[in-house]
Amino acid sequence: MILAGAAVGVGVWLVLTGTRTSAPPHPSAADAWRHPLPTLRTAPPDAESAVLGMAFSKPTRIRIPRIGVDAPIAEVDLDANGNLPAPSAADRRLAGWYRQSAAPGTAGNAVIDGHVDGLDGPAVFYSLGALHKGDTIEITRADRSIAEFTADAVEVYPKDAVPADRVFGAADQPQLRLVTCGGAYTKATGYQGTVIVYGRFTQAVPAS
Repeated sequence: MILAGAAVGVGVWLVLTGTRTSAPPHPSAADAWRHPLPTLRTAPPDAESAVLGMAFSKPTRIRIPRIGVDAPIAEVDLDANGNLPAPSAADRRLAGWYRQSAAPGTAGNAVIDGHVDGLDGPAVFYSLGALHKGDTIEITRADRSIAEFTADAVEVYPKDAVPADRVFGAADQPQLRLVTCGGAYTKATGYQGTVIVYGRFTQAVPAS
């Protein structure tokens, strides 16, 4: 079953599959942005290195200690219909970096998606909704350096109301967006929402 959430305004559709095996965690209201949504802070005020960012290098692995994620990253791009798919349905352990988004640690929004579940059970981003503000997300890059991010907010949106500018739009500082299916579920239509984790760049860890 395919679920599509429109990223209105940038011509991108995020496509994720999900066959409900059990209810994934739902983001806490305490971890959401204030409403109305504020303008995104594009740089943490207490980290000069984060403002400067890192040289370009493709992401290869994502680690999220809070929810036990330690997974390889594949590249994903728009398909012939303009949809942005999650990685291979054959390996739901994979996360996918949208190759037209920023490389993690460089200026802009780095977008990484992943499946929530499938016929064989939970997938890589099943527990994404359990993240909290302040949790750490580590992205290992091809040059073996690590871009470390801190979660600023966790939100769930109706699939036709994803704030595309906040996910795919431009940013002058390094940012991270993690995306999966979520919200209400029906057997006929699948997941009705999209879970987004907003992260800000806080540290560059050089290759050891």
